[in-house]
Amino acid sequence: MSKTLIHDFYTAFSRRDAEAMAACYHPEATFRDSAFTLNSGAEVGDMWRMLCQNGKDMRIEFRDITSNDLEATAHWEAWYTFSKTGRKVHNIIDAAFKFKDGKIIEHVDTFGFWRWSRQSLGPIGLLLGWTPFLQNKVRASAMNSLAQFRQKKG
Repeated sequence: MSKTLIHDFYTAFSRRDAEAMAACYHPEATFRDSAFTLNSGAEVGDMWRMLCQNGKDMRIEFRDITSNDLEATAHWEAWYTFSKTGRKVHNIIDAAFKFKDGKIIEHVDTFGFWRWSRQSLGPIGLLLGWTPFLQNKVRASAMNSLAQFRQKKG
């Protein structure tokens, strides 16, 4: 069942169907990656809503889903234009999931931040993408964007 859930999640993502993605999460779900640290299913759902809305040219592919009743992993890749700079990005991500009550309770995405920052931010990312300073700045900006999105949503 968990393998099907992850497959359904990424299939919805490939259609940019954030509502179907959000439905895969438990209300107490958490999410973490280099940009976001989220502590509720509502926040996680809104992050995907924001990313799908902003990712007009986003394309994703996924593979290598492994799972049991308690956890799963998957590999996925995304191609999109980073909205803040207009630069093209190809991000390569490994995901880890845990489940509760048939839903995702914990989701952690791992990717090379320096690789991502070189693509998305250009020379600044190349020079500073490995530093905690830039990583913290990107996190703060991402969390601020999500807060603004959630505020507008009501």
